[in-house]
Amino acid sequence: MFKKKYAALVAVMLVVGMLLSACGSKDSGNSGNKDGKDDNFTVAMVTDTGGVDDKSFNQSAWEGLKAFGKKNDMKVGKDVKYLQSTSQADYAPNLNQLIHQNYDLVYGIGYLMESDVKKAAEQNPDAQLAIVDSVVTDDNKKPMKNVASITFKEQQGSFLVGVVAGMTTKSKKIGFIGGIKSELIKKFESGFKAGVKTVNPDAKIFVQYAGDFNAPDKGQAIAATMYGKGADIIYHSAGATGNGVFTEAKTRKKNGENVWVIGVDRDQYEQGLPEDVTLTSMVKRVDNAVTEVSKETQQGKFPGGKVLEFGLKDNGVGITTNKDHMEHVSADELKKVEEYKNKIINGEIKAPKTDKEYDAYLSSLK
Repeated sequence: MFKKKYAALVAVMLVVGMLLSACGSKDSGNSGNKDGKDDNFTVAMVTDTGGVDDKSFNQSAWEGLKAFGKKNDMKVGKDVKYLQSTSQADYAPNLNQLIHQNYDLVYGIGYLMESDVKKAAEQNPDAQLAIVDSVVTDDNKKPMKNVASITFKEQQGSFLVGVVAGMTTKSKKIGFIGGIKSELIKKFESGFKAGVKTVNPDAKIFVQYAGDFNAPDKGQAIAATMYGKGADIIYHSAGATGNGVFTEAKTRKKNGENVWVIGVDRDQYEQGLPEDVTLTSMVKRVDNAVTEVSKETQQGKFPGGKVLEFGLKDNGVGITTNKDHMEHVSADELKKVEEYKNKIINGEIKAPKTDKEYDAYLSSLK
């Protein structure tokens, strides 16, 4: 009798355990849905120090995630959200917080998070992570299997705005302001300078780095120096530091100087208002990239271990497409930009991304 009761009790416990397990498990996205879509999908991102409202890189990423969330009826702040980093020391705890909150996909926005994303991936092998602007590799220098690495061909889009600057400048003096000197920002600088020199070989180009992506005051001070030397156009790749470049340009425009700023990462036309100092912008579609990777992951196709690179051909980088925001760029100049865009896409021109490649490119123009 005791054995029968014991067997019955074990059977009941097994059934209850199976039911609890079924209720407590999260749909992986590959069962119960004809399209393979996970209806309970959640996604989050960690900003770099520029913040989610930097009017540049982080903001573009967040706009992409919000658009993805809206399309999938996800609640902002719950199903899709961000954590803001005020310093680099915030990267690791922010990433780990989101992982421990069981977000299906967690983004680190910016190459400065590379080491922290790697460490989080090593400590949480079941987590699905993505990083923008860097490639996270294991100790064997192979892309980590639980990290999707998103990169861009910034040198290509920067080449095109360089063409605009070279054709527009009146003083033949042009500036480039970078945030932190790195392999990434060198791509912006090198591509831009090559574009300028291609159409205006006599132009002088000033280059300076602020050493910070979140220092508008430094951006303004550097811009003041460059404009003071006669530059009439400055291209920045400096995150929130670039906001100071716009401040300086607008102040000078109010005082009658005809100076311009070329925006970066997203269409920064509004940054130049009301004085109208934005000549054009190099648009880097971080929003499209995070939307695409989020969509693939939601459908059970997380591109872990892959290096995804977006360029002109993929509409991952380019020049502002809103013609109302480029009223100071002539139709002939836009036609020339389109010609160079096609040359880059078909391989006739290889936009340089390093100092060495830039020097070689200059030599080829002689």
